Amino acid sequence: MRLGVMGGTFDPIHVGHLVAASEAGFLLGLDEVIFVPTGQPWQKGHRQVTAASHRLTMCLRATADNPRFAVSRVDVDRPGPTYTVDTLRDLAAAHPGAHLAFITGADALRGILTWRDADEVLRRAQLVGVTRPGHVLVDPGVGADRVTLIDVPALAISSTDIRDRVRRGAPIDYLVPAEVAEYITEQGLYQPDAGGGVAAGLGAAIEAPAGVGVAVNHPSGRGDSAG
Repeated sequence: MRLGVMGGTFDPIHVGHLVAASEAGFLLGLDEVIFVPTGQPWQKGHRQVTAASHRLTMCLRATADNPRFAVSRVDVDRPGPTYTVDTLRDLAAAHPGAHLAFITGADALRGILTWRDADEVLRRAQLVGVTRPGHVLVDPGVGADRVTLIDVPALAISSTDIRDRVRRGAPIDYLVPAEVAEYITEQGLYQPDAGGGVAAGLGAAIEAPAGVGVAVNHPSGRGDSAG
């Protein structure tokens, strides 16, 4: 079994995430790509992060029509900040013997050697960096054979821009799946006075040196932390 693991804040999930997962699945021969919304994204200290229940629901709605996509709540259910090594441990336990490919933004991989238990992350999963065409990855220092890069034009879309468009009343049609757009409207998410978030400064999942946050908005918004 070859499984892709796409962790991120997904606030909100958008078509760039879905295209990246689809492309990685095709190019790497993955049987399934599992979307894993972060639980406590403490690297998003500059803003409030939407409650995990909303982000999980949006992932479920966005992926429901693709039989090769799945959603896991392991990071949502685990107390404390989200770390990639914990995500991989939990998924490995749930899928014994599976080959895991961890899919994240190419920029995030620059700091991989500072991730919590980085050696274990490298043992447990193939690293896949998805990026916009033309992006040049800074050498993460783990060897070119350990990292696979995939260009995804749809990554010009960002969750940050989508949140801003909702606040301004601009359309988000075709930037997010219709089911996600409907949910955002139903729940009143991303409005200036919208509640339902978690306190800013709790955390996400690309990793950084102990206690230091590194926010990466694409493809997954994951802000994993070391320390």
